[in-house]
Amino acid sequence: MRQVTRRGHALRNVSGKTPETRPRLIRPVVLVGMMGSGKTAVGTALAERLGVPFRDTDEAMVDAARMSVAEIFARDGEAFFRARETEVLRRLLGEGPGVLSTGGGAFLRPENREEIARRGVSVWLEADAELLWNRVKHKTTRPLLLTENPKGTLMDLLAARTPAYAEADLRVRCDSAFSIADMAGRVAGALHEAGHLE
Repeated sequence: MRQVTRRGHALRNVSGKTPETRPRLIRPVVLVGMMGSGKTAVGTALAERLGVPFRDTDEAMVDAARMSVAEIFARDGEAFFRARETEVLRRLLGEGPGVLSTGGGAFLRPENREEIARRGVSVWLEADAELLWNRVKHKTTRPLLLTENPKGTLMDLLAARTPAYAEADLRVRCDSAFSIADMAGRVAGALHEAGHLE
């Protein structure tokens, strides 16, 4: 797995091209990682930078079900949610090059990892536990954290999920010092270096 540790720069500095001739994305880019890692915010900024659509599996599921993720979990359970998530992921991967944000648990399923590897490129937004906790501790929309010890639950989830996330094609380290634009630049740089932009 290629790691990226330097601060992101404007895309023309990463690629040597001007915005008018910005690199073209070859395959869908799938952002994976824990809740709070910034997949939606960074993905939106990255899609704008590359001039491609932004897609979100959770948003697509919410639109289809006409209820929130938390409500889907409460009504139908996690197993149902994960099965529908796989269906949505496959559909969105089939829509061509773009940036796709996934729910934190999507990359845990082997079939999802296989489908992403076959049709796209996965990028793990890697963040440490304290950064994640600082970002999610005041949110009430995370069904997996509705426990007596949400911070402990988050730490347990991070430990359990890290081995799966580590199978991503690329890894970009998150840092509280980086803005959303910085992170989008870092991901663009990683994609360019790995040959996923032309």
